[in-house]
This record gives sequence, C-alpha cells and structure tokens, in this order.
Amino acid sequence: MTSWKRNLFILVISQFFVISAMTMIIPFLPLFLQELGVNNPETLGIWAGVIFGANFLTAFLFSPFWGRMGDKYGRKMMILRSGFGMAVIISLTAFAIGPISLLLLRLLNGVVSGFIPASIGLVSTNTPKEKVGYALGILQSGSVSGAICGPLIGGVLASNFGYSMVFIITGICIFLATMVVFFFVKEEFTPIKVSEKTSTLAEFKMITEKKPVLSLFLVVFLIQFAIMGVNPLLSLFVEELTTPETVAFYAGVALSVMGFANMITSPVLGKLSDKKGAQHVLIFSMIGVAVFSIPQAFVTDIWQLISLRFMIGLCLGGLLPAVNTLIRMHAPSGMESRTYGFSNSAMYLGTMIGPILGGIVVSNIGVRGLFFVCAIVLFINVGILKTKVMPTANKTFYKQKQKRNKEKILTQ
Repeated sequence: MTSWKRNLFILVISQFFVISAMTMIIPFLPLFLQELGVNNPETLGIWAGVIFGANFLTAFLFSPFWGRMGDKYGRKMMILRSGFGMAVIISLTAFAIGPISLLLLRLLNGVVSGFIPASIGLVSTNTPKEKVGYALGILQSGSVSGAICGPLIGGVLASNFGYSMVFIITGICIFLATMVVFFFVKEEFTPIKVSEKTSTLAEFKMITEKKPVLSLFLVVFLIQFAIMGVNPLLSLFVEELTTPETVAFYAGVALSVMGFANMITSPVLGKLSDKKGAQHVLIFSMIGVAVFSIPQAFVTDIWQLISLRFMIGLCLGGLLPAVNTLIRMHAPSGMESRTYGFSNSAMYLGTMIGPILGGIVVSNIGVRGLFFVCAIVLFINVGILKTKVMPTANKTFYKQKQKRNKEKILTQ
C-alpha cells in the first residue's frame, strides 16, 4: 500500500472513532445539565444552547492560528495536538461540578479542537493531485459514519453507565485514535518558515488575494449556514407529521438516512470531481440540495420527508469534499494549512449562526418556510459559484490536467 493510501485508511478509521466519540454526548447534554443542578426548563434550554455553541465559538476564533502552526510544524503534529488535548479535556468534563465549569471546558475544547481539519489538510497535501477529490470523499465518509453512530452509542452507554462515564469513554476513544495516528501515519512535510511578525489579518489578505479563495470561504459559510439552519430544528417539523410518542424515533431516522446517503455518495462524487472537476460536482450537488429542499415544505406524511432527506443526503456527499478539493487547488503554496484554517473558521461560523437565524425564521414564518429560505440561500450560493469560482477553477483544472498528461507521456 502506498503512503497516501495508508494514511487515508488510518485517518478514515481514526476520524470515525473521534467523531463517534465527540457526538456521543449530543443525546443527553440537557439531561447532564439537569444532573448538574439546572432544573428550570427555560434556563435549561438557554444553558444547553450556549454550552453546545461554545465549542464552535472558540474553534472559529482559533482555527486560523492552528492553520499557521500546521504550515510551520506539519499537519500530523496538529492532529496529535488536537487529539491528545481533546482526550484530556473531554475526560475532565466527567468531573464538572456545575454549568459554568461545563461551559468553560467546552470553550477550552473548542480551543484545542481541529482533528478533522488537520486530517483534511494532511490528506489533501500528501495525496497525488489527481486523487485528492476521491481521498477527501472517502475521508468524509468516515466522519459522517461516525456522526451517525455516535449519538446511538452515546445513548446506550449513558443508559447503562451514566452520563459522566460517557465522557471518560469518549476521552479514551479519542486518545486511542490519536495513538494510532502517532504510530502509523507518515507525513511528507518540509518545514516552512512562517513569519511571527505577520498578523492573522495580513495572512488573510495574502491568502484571499488569490482568486477564488475568498469566494470559496463564502461558499463554505453558506453551505454550513443552510444545512445547520434546518438540522437542529427538524424535530419540530417531525412533530407536525407524527405522534408525540414517535417524534424522537422519526427525527433520528430523518437525520440518519441523510447521513447514510452522504456516506454512500462522498467517495463516488469525490472520484467524479477528480475526472470532471470539483467545481462541476459542487455546483450540481448544490442545485440538488436546493431543489430537494423545496418539496419538504409541502409534505404531508413522515415518509415523504424521510425520502426527501435521503435525496438531500445523496447530494450533500458532493459539497464539502468538492469545496476542500478546490481550496487545495487554489491555496497559495506553503500556506495550505492556513488556508484551511480560515475555511474552517467560515464553516464554524455557519454552524453557529445557522441554528440561531433558523430559529428566528421558524418563529416568524414557521418550519415549512425555513425550507424555502434555505433553498434561496443555496441558490444564491450557486450564483456565487458560477460567477466567482467557475471561471478560475475551470482554467486551473484543465491546466493541471494537461500538465499531468504531459508527465504521463514523458514517463512512458
């Protein structure tokens, strides 16, 4: 097995365990807060929302810094730094004594997080350029499958061992996954001199001067904004379509089928992006998500909703892997990790703002109206892709393809 394939295989398995571990806490976070003494229903909702979002807030702020460190010390070093850091902090969460200590630990976890972005950076920079789309698609499958299994495993463990023990098990899983990366992942990395005097803002200007990087950051933000604007509020819509006793079950099914579909198509669409261009896969996948979002506003049966969520999942497999492929294609040489750092900040920002504005939309025009709003956002994103990304991406893709063809002819 070649080095890049071995790295990919190990990181897919490691990402599965890390994401599974990190999502184990989702089903019982409000219940854990009750155990910590937050019993008022209104206060409980506020604390749960703040604590859930705290992780993304600090991850948004620190992602560019870790991107700079990745270019200076290597992407593998960033994976190890994040993995061991999260293992310790999440294990300590088991000993939280109140909502404030839990909030501080979640903020700290966001500071050291970055296992997945660093993995993307390592795979994209150590994989042959003609295979990057396929590799990132496979990597996404590992993340999505972990996100599907994590809440289920967390629910089972919490019911058998208690909430605190789940945090300890989560920390152990992340620690073991990081140890596997430490021993078996090999990175080809040449240290790059990174000026300590250059500010984050100056680096952002340097990176975004190269077209169409800034537009790709906006695309990442709007994708995450539209998807996360719906997902946390989907159970409210499921409640309209089914009985109170089955809401939790069908809400889980609606999210799970989308994840399974995403997991299935990510490698396929990643391979297609290597052949035809990530920009084409991205734009058609985004149109698909937007088109399948609209009929959801008119469904009258739970299985209609589940079927449409499955179709959306099939299209989602072509979004983030394709964007990350394009970012790798256009990132300034020697600044790949920093470029991904800013991209991840855009993603975290969309993850934070999406549910907030989604809640405002639902309170004013209802859940069904939310599907129209998200479709409009995605169609706007399609417009940005066609006008700001496609012209440059097409030229770059065909230049790289011609270069690879010439290299093949010379080696034969």
